[in-house]
Amino acid sequence: MFVAQRPSDSSKPAAYRELNAQLAGLFEGERDGLANCANLAALFYELLPDLNWAGFYFLRGQELVLGPFQGRVACVRIALGRGVCGTAARERRTIVVPDVHAFPGHIACDARSCSEIVLPLLDGEKLLGVLDLDSPCGGRFDQDDADGLATALQLLLKHSDLSRLWG
Repeated sequence: MFVAQRPSDSSKPAAYRELNAQLAGLFEGERDGLANCANLAALFYELLPDLNWAGFYFLRGQELVLGPFQGRVACVRIALGRGVCGTAARERRTIVVPDVHAFPGHIACDARSCSEIVLPLLDGEKLLGVLDLDSPCGGRFDQDDADGLATALQLLLKHSDLSRLWG
């Protein structure tokens, strides 16, 4: 049985190295993309401080559709280019938002969210979806988070067969 361990180091880069090592252990021997996405969201929601939502949206046509997540009930569909998730997907770049209330067109699925980070899930040039993390704390996310989460997505892609998630 896997038991999640809080990172022992207080620096974000070291904490993400520990978290991503745990993530690699969770993925070991499991290729199912849906299961691995669910475990990634659960691990980060449980172990990263100050989160109120962690999960995925997958690309379906011209919109993102809710995937595995941890947190309160979420928006199910987001148009490309709309809100932080839709913008990150359309532009295929990580977006760090220190104050979601100042982001034009922000979609408030949870009124408690104050900051957000969204990373595109890319398989080469193909957009598969986004990883979205929200926090009730303003200014929660930074470049260290972006780097650590990008490594997590690379682990996910390496260890998972995501082809069944997209028709």
